[in-house]
Amino acid sequence: MTTTYQLFIDGQWRPAADGGTLPAINPYNQEVHATIPVATVGDVEEAIHAARRAFDRTWSKTTPGERAKLLNKVADLLDADADRMALLETTDNGKVIRETHNQMGYAARIFRYYAAWADKMHGDVIPLDQKDTLDFAIRVPYGVVACVTAWNSPVAILTNTLPAALAAGNCVILKPSEHASTTTLEVAKFCEQAGFPAGVVQVVTGAGDVGAALTGSTLVDKISFTGSPGVGRLIAAKAGSNLKPVTMELGGKSPNIVFDDADFDRALIGALAGIFGATGQTCIAGSRLLVQRGVYDRMVEGLAKRAAMIRMGDPRLPETEMGTAANEPQFAKILSFIEAAKGDGARLVAGGGRAEGPGLEKGFFIEPTIFADVKNEMKVAAEEIFGPVLSIIPFDDEDEAVSIANDTPYGLASGIWSENISRCLRMMRSIQSGVVWVNTYRVAAPQAPFGGMKDSGFGRVRGEAGIQEFMQTKNVFIDFSGDKRDPFSMKF
Repeated sequence: MTTTYQLFIDGQWRPAADGGTLPAINPYNQEVHATIPVATVGDVEEAIHAARRAFDRTWSKTTPGERAKLLNKVADLLDADADRMALLETTDNGKVIRETHNQMGYAARIFRYYAAWADKMHGDVIPLDQKDTLDFAIRVPYGVVACVTAWNSPVAILTNTLPAALAAGNCVILKPSEHASTTTLEVAKFCEQAGFPAGVVQVVTGAGDVGAALTGSTLVDKISFTGSPGVGRLIAAKAGSNLKPVTMELGGKSPNIVFDDADFDRALIGALAGIFGATGQTCIAGSRLLVQRGVYDRMVEGLAKRAAMIRMGDPRLPETEMGTAANEPQFAKILSFIEAAKGDGARLVAGGGRAEGPGLEKGFFIEPTIFADVKNEMKVAAEEIFGPVLSIIPFDDEDEAVSIANDTPYGLASGIWSENISRCLRMMRSIQSGVVWVNTYRVAAPQAPFGGMKDSGFGRVRGEAGIQEFMQTKNVFIDFSGDKRDPFSMKF
């Protein structure tokens, strides 16, 4: 049984203008489970014009309370359908059900979080030098927002931006990855059921040319993109030529740093979760494990032993700990990095190839792979792999750890494991990353801002900063003096 999806444009479900489609393939068994429409440039333009009409005629006139009510309805629908949504996302990208189910609950929580923000974006009254003049600044929406999302966690990434943009009063056009589009289309159904006016939330699906038509339009007021730095540069360049603001989250090569004085068992678990959670297909993966020499050999041995015990199999089963690569191109990319690391002289201590065994025959399974004695300049440590491949790098002291950690174009996340709070605070200040975890890893909260530095992007999602990304400041002067002003002078 396959499900046939349609585009959602101007409140209507409809096929692509030329009837184009692409298959949605389950990476566990290679079966087609859905058919996704491939939007034309004309379809994208229709969605943009519909969003503009919706913003000008209806959405910009709604009250914050009305927007909050609709966002809470979507949260209720997500909660009620979490089991089906989790199974669908697992089927679409191979992520284990225990994680996708948690992400559905988390998505509903973010919708409620931003529903609560809708009527709390206060302006400011500003005291001036001029007498008898009132000045105030207010926050207003941009208008039409394009959100281009990635395949690794479609609903979680979508909810980093969609509810904040809607709470701020924008209309949103979503463009999910062609490798995992189904759950984004299902969220659009929830928005329709909740009662959002036509054109306020829309979805156009397809490959890169669809995203280019959307993000390159002069009628789009703001762009949010989650994906690779290469594509991010293209979008930012086009946005710059159109003078459009962008928010970008572009991945990472995050250092997870273990000191001699760390709680060893906790650090080992944190290292495992940091790279093998989500099959390493997460922008925050702790793919570079920096270990102080006093515990280096013990950590390498412990990780290799524990990695061999990770349960792989059908990601739809709750006992499965690690699923598949999300698609065939990503599968091939990960394997190529593994081979490059072997050629560069890194010491393989776990995994190292395609996983085999009962239940793994058809899927894009890769063994949990660990390389020790890695040098930071090796390809396996320098480039984002987006897969279950860990590079372990030794260091001697804090200064060397900071030097290695920052010797990367990326700056998204980092981890520090130490029982010395002074050391943790020094390291926290020195590491160039938008997120720092201390004695934990891969923790997120709706209230906590998230985003990167350097090639990991700019702007923030979640927290108050997340809604501010979708608003701009308008200043208002009111002269109540009644004076007749000289038309050729200006008051300073």
